[in-house]
This record gives sequence, C-alpha cells and structure tokens, in this order.
Amino acid sequence: MKSFDVTIIGSGPGGYVAAIRCAQLGMKTAIVEKYDTLGGTCLNVGCIPSKTLLDSSEHFHNAVHNFSEHGIEINTPKANIQQMVKRKNDVVSQTCSGIKFLMDKNKIEVHHGIGSFIDKNSINVTGNDGTSTQISSKYFIIATGSKPNFFPGMEPDKKRIITSTEALNMNEIPKKMLVIGGGVIGLEMGSVFNRLGTEIQVIEFASNIIPTMDGSLGKELTKVLKKDGFKFFMEHRVQGVVNKGKSVVLTALNKKNEEVTFEADYCLVSVGRKPFTEGLNLEAAGVVLNQRGQVEVNDHLQTAQPHIFAIGDVVRGAMLAHKAEEEGVYVAEQIAGQKPHINYDLIPGVVYTWPEVAAVGKTEEELQKAGIAYKVGSFPIKALGRARASMDTAGLIKVLSDQNTDEILGVHMIGPRVADLIMEAVVAMEYRASAEDIARICHPHPTYSEALKEAALDATEKRALHI
Repeated sequence: MKSFDVTIIGSGPGGYVAAIRCAQLGMKTAIVEKYDTLGGTCLNVGCIPSKTLLDSSEHFHNAVHNFSEHGIEINTPKANIQQMVKRKNDVVSQTCSGIKFLMDKNKIEVHHGIGSFIDKNSINVTGNDGTSTQISSKYFIIATGSKPNFFPGMEPDKKRIITSTEALNMNEIPKKMLVIGGGVIGLEMGSVFNRLGTEIQVIEFASNIIPTMDGSLGKELTKVLKKDGFKFFMEHRVQGVVNKGKSVVLTALNKKNEEVTFEADYCLVSVGRKPFTEGLNLEAAGVVLNQRGQVEVNDHLQTAQPHIFAIGDVVRGAMLAHKAEEEGVYVAEQIAGQKPHINYDLIPGVVYTWPEVAAVGKTEEELQKAGIAYKVGSFPIKALGRARASMDTAGLIKVLSDQNTDEILGVHMIGPRVADLIMEAVVAMEYRASAEDIARICHPHPTYSEALKEAALDATEKRALHI
C-alpha cells in the first residue's frame, strides 16, 4: 500500500489545482483520475472544447456576415465542421498535456483508474487494465465533478438525442436542432451550430432564458439571439423525445397546457448537470450525500469525516470551474494550517455567447426579495465609440448599489468581452467599493470598460456623461 499526505480523487480544475497547491505546500501528493487524460470535464468535454468551437464558429459568422462591412471582400466561405472539431481536439490535447507537465513538475503521483474507498483512511484504485493499487492517506479530497443531467422522457441515446459531450464531436452540421434548456450550456452549443447555419429551437420550462441571472440580461440576450435566428418556446414542459432514425420528435405542453410537437435532426439535452459520485463507495468511508446527491460538507468543505474534503461540482454551490479551483486552493491551504478565504457571493458567472454575458453579486430580483433599498445605473454598449468601431453594439452594463451607502451590490453585463471585463467589478466588490469609486477611476478611451464607468456614474446621481 502506497502512503501519501493528500490524495485527490478527480483531476478536473478543482482536483488538479488542489494537487498543485498541496505539493507547493510541501505535501506528498497523489491524484487519481479514472480517464486516460487529466483535466476532467472542463478540459476534455466542457469549458475548453466548447470555447474553441465557439471561437471557430464566430470567425465563420463574421466572415459570412461582417467582413464585407469592414471592407474585406472574400469568396463565400464554407464551414468545415471536421476541421473545427480537429482543431478543438488539438487544443484539448495540448491543454491536457499541460496538466500532465504540471503534475510531473510538482512531483505529484498520478494514478489512472477508479478510486473507491476501502475505509476512511484508504482507497483502492482499479485501473482500466484491471490492476489494483491501494493507497492510504492522511487527507483525501473528493473532486469527481458532475455529469449531464436529464429528466424522464429525455434520456440521451448519444445518437440523435445528445448531450454537450456528443455535440462537441459532431461530424455534420444539422439543418435543425432542438435544444432543451435555455441555460448556459444550451445557448453556447446552440450558438456554435446557429452560426454554422443550423436552425435552433430552444424549448425552455421557465419564462426566460438564463433564469438564474438578472432578468435584464435574459431579455437582452433573447433579443440578440432572435435576431441571429434562434427560436424560443418558453414555458414549455417537455413530455418526451423519440429518435425516429434520421430525426427526433419532441412533445411538450405549452403554457396553455396544450400538447405541441417539434421535429428536428437532433435534440440537445441541456438541463444542467448533476454530481458524479458513482464508484466512490462513500459509505465505507462514512461520507454522506444530501438529498440532491451532493457530498455533504461544512463551511470548511469537510465531509462527515474531518480529514476527507470535497470540492467543486460534487458539493453545493455553482457548478463553475473557477469556483472548484478556488475551493481546491482553499482546502490545500487549510490542511497546511493557513487561513484561506472564499467569498461565494463574488464568484462571477459567464455565458460565452456573442455578445457575452457576465455577472457578479446580487440581481435586482434578489435585492427586491430581500427588501434591500438599492440604486440602478445602466449604460448601453451602443453608446461606446469602441463598440461602433468593432460593430459590436448590442448589450448593456448595469450597476446595482446600496441606496444608503452606495456600496456596489451587483454588476450585470451583456456585451463584447464582458467575460474579461467583469473582473473589474469583482475586484471592486471584493474591496467593498462604491459606485462612485468606479465612477471616479480613469478608464482608457476608447475601450469597452468605459461602459462600466458610465453605468457607475449613472448609479451615482444619474450623471452618466455619454447618454
């Protein structure tokens, strides 16, 4: 039996970052990964490959629709989905190889196989070749992530009824695709194929898309995507999806409780993700799950066994790679006796459509529900000189600040490059800045960041300069 100070089960963003930080802090560290490549969902079938295809499809969209306006004359471009997928695979391979390099650099021992608890102090790793390795450890970190969720009647067959995993490896461009769910994954993957010429129909149970974000963002994004050709069917309850061989048929009940049907080449099931704990044999370690199937942890991410921690998608909270990374560092530093910090209220969320959507802090709906008096400042992206120069004029930035103290309570953005721009708001809020603080900071011109300054000015006595 091999012995380590810390053993991490799962090599996604939470797991591999936790391993690196543990090694940096002088711990003898091992990481267990059931697949042949490191990086988990994010690097293999999530964040990295989806953004790669989003970028490729955005280049194609611009070539078809925007190049001529910029004075660039080309022959009509043709989308080569096979080459796009090949490039995506190359990016994934390079990124995963980078994680392997980091494991070697930090002297982290990697074990490929399924890690199952023997008891609270040891695990058995069953390799793909059937071999077994037993590992004992002072501490364990469960970082096994999540997998695509689905509800009865929409079970993926991975042929015509697919998840994001299969959508990332399509070898054809469908004429029509149904997307169940108007959340982040559905809209991002829908955007990829919409740009390549696929008709996208979104079937959503809620009354608006990206329903967990501020309502103004969903409304604005709906307008933009409709202009791009998306069709939305809100307040529809899916009853079932059937693979007809060369097509799929979906039945749903609309808000009048009438049955309606949809037919397309493929159906993408994107109704969120669920924690993945299969094969861990948690009972043997005395680790418990809650009613949602998540590993139950306290405020220090400890399970029922204080030396066993859990992080990322497998525990409560937003299923975000960067949240998992922060938790990985948090646990490593806590084991080392330090006093780490995570502010869960200030973990930004991003949707990588175009324009991008980003947010941090409280939404208007949350403030209203809590009875907190607040001020609103907003600024349209189209009023920026930089946006007109780049032909990216859709969107807005909204700043919410406390009515009495002017402290920023939330910032909500839809516009070009807001996935990066949101970090100015996160930094400001981490240091409890006021709207006036941002308004008085000099922002470079012409940039997209000026919209945040103007929205902050608007929240400060309605004194925006350029509207």
